[in-house]
Amino acid sequence: MELSAKTKIFCGCSTVFGAPVNTNVCPVCLAMPGALPVLNKKVVEYAIALGLALNCNISEKTIFDRKNYFYPDNPQNYQISQLYSPIGKNGHIEINCAENPQKTKKIRIHELHMEEDAGKLVHKADSNDTLIDFNRAGVPLIEIVTEPDMRNAGEVLTFLKKLRTTIQYLGISDCRMNEGSMRVDVNLSVRPVKDEAQNDKAYGGTQNAKQKLPYSSYEGDDFGAFGTRTEMKNLNSFRSIALAIESESERQISLIESGNRVEQETRRWDDDKKCSFTMRSKEDAMDYRYFPDPDLPPFIISQELIDRIRAQKPEFREEKITRYMQEFSLSKDDAEAVTEYKSFADIFEKTVSFGADPKKCANRLMGDTIRLLKEKEVPPEELKLDAKSLAELIRITDEGTINSTVSKDLFEKIFDAGGDSFDVGDYIEKNGLAQMSDTDELERIVKAVVDANPQSVADYRAGKKKAIGFLVGQMMKQTQGKADPTLARQLIEKEIGN
Repeated sequence: MELSAKTKIFCGCSTVFGAPVNTNVCPVCLAMPGALPVLNKKVVEYAIALGLALNCNISEKTIFDRKNYFYPDNPQNYQISQLYSPIGKNGHIEINCAENPQKTKKIRIHELHMEEDAGKLVHKADSNDTLIDFNRAGVPLIEIVTEPDMRNAGEVLTFLKKLRTTIQYLGISDCRMNEGSMRVDVNLSVRPVKDEAQNDKAYGGTQNAKQKLPYSSYEGDDFGAFGTRTEMKNLNSFRSIALAIESESERQISLIESGNRVEQETRRWDDDKKCSFTMRSKEDAMDYRYFPDPDLPPFIISQELIDRIRAQKPEFREEKITRYMQEFSLSKDDAEAVTEYKSFADIFEKTVSFGADPKKCANRLMGDTIRLLKEKEVPPEELKLDAKSLAELIRITDEGTINSTVSKDLFEKIFDAGGDSFDVGDYIEKNGLAQMSDTDELERIVKAVVDANPQSVADYRAGKKKAIGFLVGQMMKQTQGKADPTLARQLIEKEIGN
């Protein structure tokens, strides 16, 4: 996970994404002779904050180690990481079980450690050349290593989504997988169930071996020993992660059932071909020849610093859900939907603070907002809406100043403003969008519409109730969308009934 720190972990270079190639570099992150690293204090504070959120024990003394390997995007020929004394250990996250959402399951965190990122290789399509952009070299990362507690793709995705939400609420990373700020490597192995009869009973005797092995929810003594694991890389979406888990588990089972052996290796996932390919044999820690970095002294973390960071803990999603249900009388489903992304929760609270009805605000975020995010391909994390404008729109819609069609169009204007103020009242006045409230005028238009469409009237009276939809549409056309559709329907039904 890439941190939102403004500068790199061991130098003062900017971490801004998308800068021109090789502009955010200096002698330290380019590994020039004599250049020495200096630890970024903010990175340590972010790591402690996440460690506390994941229920980790924070190390009193933490050190940095050199992980030695050669690769073109690694200018030092080693990566500064943590092996022997990571900053956080022995944590956990509780998730809802994939098989039964009413039950929770504890996913243990083996460790949480700080490290630096490498550069980026740019392969040119029109030649065999490969270029290197070192802007990313030295960008601060936190790597989280879990224990082997997840049993299927559903649990993995549930864990990752909760982890992402926790990190976003902390404000230490945007977790955008499309930009590489959140990356996932999946280590996977399969193992046989010891008691085949008990397994058949649990599955009603209908599952074959390929389905039983990776998806059984049995734990402990019901399983055989862990199998040989493989690691999959190049997973840049939750969808890819789920597909990769399914594919790799089937591949390993097929190898075992055909009498072959699973090799410990690192594999690359190909999203187009929906399968993985061997990259290299999987290394163990001894292959990297870790040793403490002589240029970085041990870092002592005081209890005072831990207590200060703990006191700054934000209100996390679970706490917001409970408060929204109590304070705003939202249903659990509505509260969960509004808090799924921090951006949604922030906009919801600001909009309600301007006097908007909480339920109607939640409906806007769950309905039109989700639709527009998909249509305009905007990541939910980047959602920006002016809360004051949204509150005004909800109020005047509720008062009947504008109808639902105009309200929907105006909401898109607010969405497109991208967080800038949008004067709803001024726009309505300038474009004459206020809903017609003159009943006499509406009744005159209704009579004209009914007289002009005798066939639709006859169809309606003959029992074809959908015919009235055409008449309502004609009414909206005559009023340029200013009539209240519900009122228009009522007036038409009244006129036809006369």
